[in-house]
Amino acid sequence: MKGYVLILGANSDIARPLARLYAAAGYNLYLAHTRPELLTEECERLKAEHGIDARPLLFDLLYFNGHEKFFHRLDPRPAGVICIGGYLGDHQLATADMEEVSKIIQINFAGPVSILNIAADCYEKEKAGFIVGVSAAMGERGFGNRYFYAAAKAAFTAYLSGLRNRLSSSGVRVLTVKPGFVATKMTAGISFPRRLTARPEDVARDIFRAQQKGRDVLYTPGYWRFLMWIFIHLPEGLFKRMKL
Repeated sequence: MKGYVLILGANSDIARPLARLYAAAGYNLYLAHTRPELLTEECERLKAEHGIDARPLLFDLLYFNGHEKFFHRLDPRPAGVICIGGYLGDHQLATADMEEVSKIIQINFAGPVSILNIAADCYEKEKAGFIVGVSAAMGERGFGNRYFYAAAKAAFTAYLSGLRNRLSSSGVRVLTVKPGFVATKMTAGISFPRRLTARPEDVARDIFRAQQKGRDVLYTPGYWRFLMWIFIHLPEGLFKRMKL
């Protein structure tokens, strides 16, 4: 066995196939979610099929005061933490409602930072471990129809970059994942270009491979690196006239 991996937001469309990849590779799993009962059957299946240990755990990304106790009660200590929590939010509502803005920021930035800070402190002392944070390609520029979400993800991307810099001398790897359009429950009802939209299973495979190789940044699918390079370098005068 290769130790335990903690997956936060483990009931998401990307997390479930990712958990199967880690189980197939011989990792034990802590699958954390606000409704762990939704993961009980999946844990039993993973244990039966791969001979590993898989435990559903209660975890609330927004219950900051409980994060330290949650992490330090994990026994054995996870060898790595993968944070997949995300909330697209209601953009139109957010333009007039600070509670919705706050929810977008809390779930996409503040909550992940709270729990990953705790893991980072522990791994830095132990000089071992890995952290994976799922941000978004959209976080590289403020698109007009999703700029609250993009801003929160931009902050998370910057945080992960700084964390990677801080932990590099300790041998702790930090992977920033920047998915493009992915067909998930969160994006249901949004019309994405079909050829630019990935399946969750493919994104999960890319994340697993990138983490195993010790990469720093992953765009998934890979062509999003090129697409975002174009968007980043568009002159502001042209970009602000585009309806994106």
